[in-house]
Amino acid sequence: MKTRKAKKNLKKTEILGLEFKKIEKARKLSDGITANVQKYINLHTTTTIERATLRLLGADGADKNGVPVPNIIVDKMKDKISEGVSKYYLNALVKSGKTPGELNNEIANGLDISKMELGDESKIKSKAKEMVEALDKRLSENVKFRNQKIKEYSSNEKKPWIYVIVATGNIYEDVKQAQAAAMEGADIIAVIRTTAQSLLDYVPYGATTEGFGGTYATQENFRIMRKALDEVGDKLKRYIRLVNYCSGLCMPEIAAMGAMERLDMMLNDSMYGILFRDINMYRTFTDQFFSRMINASVEIIINTGEDNYLTTSDAVEKAHTVLTSQFINESFAKRAGMKEDLIGLGHAFEMNPDIKNGFLLEFSQALMAREIFPLHPLKYMPPTKFMTGDIFKGYAMNTMFNFVTKATNQTIQLLGMLTEAIHTPYLQDRFLAIENAKYVHNNIADFLGEVSFKKDGIIVKRAKQVLDESVKMLEEVNKIGLFDAIEKGMFADVKRPKDGGKGFEGVFEKSEDYFNPIEDYLKNKLKIR
Repeated sequence: MKTRKAKKNLKKTEILGLEFKKIEKARKLSDGITANVQKYINLHTTTTIERATLRLLGADGADKNGVPVPNIIVDKMKDKISEGVSKYYLNALVKSGKTPGELNNEIANGLDISKMELGDESKIKSKAKEMVEALDKRLSENVKFRNQKIKEYSSNEKKPWIYVIVATGNIYEDVKQAQAAAMEGADIIAVIRTTAQSLLDYVPYGATTEGFGGTYATQENFRIMRKALDEVGDKLKRYIRLVNYCSGLCMPEIAAMGAMERLDMMLNDSMYGILFRDINMYRTFTDQFFSRMINASVEIIINTGEDNYLTTSDAVEKAHTVLTSQFINESFAKRAGMKEDLIGLGHAFEMNPDIKNGFLLEFSQALMAREIFPLHPLKYMPPTKFMTGDIFKGYAMNTMFNFVTKATNQTIQLLGMLTEAIHTPYLQDRFLAIENAKYVHNNIADFLGEVSFKKDGIIVKRAKQVLDESVKMLEEVNKIGLFDAIEKGMFADVKRPKDGGKGFEGVFEKSEDYFNPIEDYLKNKLKIR
């Protein structure tokens, strides 16, 4: 398909004939919506942004009770958060002459750096410059290594990328399953987080072997899985991408750990935590901006969560809410310095299979997303809401999903697996899902170039209808503001109060002398004004 740049002189999209004027209007409305939220974001910080900043400057480890060092520091500085906590950590490094590792040990053993009088400001800033330069070197080497491997193995890479999950609760068992999945043909491994980790306001420390419904996201677990995927990738001559969940109350910290340990993708949505985890909207919007700057700086692809809307809303009646959210997520991501090829917008094959011509409607939705967002690595989710215990019908649904995925040139495909909603998928279930997808992908490789669609047919008319409804919704959201729109339940049929939800107490207005060398570094690197 032609890129947006090549289409500038055209009035309509290549296949569906969607009007570019309407698409650009939707983007303009979205930018107006996010601009108002960005005003709030720019004036605030959060406890987890401060902890992420500390992590990137070298704060690590935990005390004997498992409380992470970044939490220990921030918890003792509630009255200083508005001015930026990192200056106190840097001050302690300067005054003590210790390495970050040595200082971290002392903090874990009871040292309270908040009580240390601030020294010479120029020395603190000089130390910040030194630490930021070291960080930049580490992150730049990660990006360079990833890009070299992708280039080296480019002849073996095919799209859509096949994405499968591991979720045993034990990182060492996850490694075995992840390597097996890669050998079967998976391109992306996502380590599902343990149930409700998104609601923990701290990041556990070290390797973990116990989890429910998933495995804890920790920096050590990231390192272990990254090493394992590099090993199997070198054997297969393919770069295997690693995914985790940059969401919840520790969103920026997960981004920081992923950047340092060379993750490749992060589930990172602007509204998911608000709608589906009841995390305060002010906290979420502020955290997502900082986390996305981190992701953008190391070329981590984000995956947004619009597919979840269709688990609480009807996929036919509320399809336009998915497109509306995609436009808003795109705008937020661009404000954080993300390029289009890093913005993996989400959607799903979630219509009731009993609907007449439901397949045509699903095809229309997927092709519409591809034509409106031609440069984005779209993430496409399999049927879950209407998945059945009838294994034959289940395989038929997943096969139709595989067909739409390849035929409409989606980028990231999460495979449908019959037992995934019941327990960690059996290796055989994963194998069969991958085989199904590979079979369909190969047999319809050039399908879209061989067909055309009736201008007044079901597929074309449906796409135009959804775009029109999305523009109308964006006009309403732009008029009342995103905070009020969420409060009214305009997204996913879920209502959340502006001052309610988890984590609101962790939001702070920045003082006039707020200091955050990591924020400055990220904004300079990404050219954010």
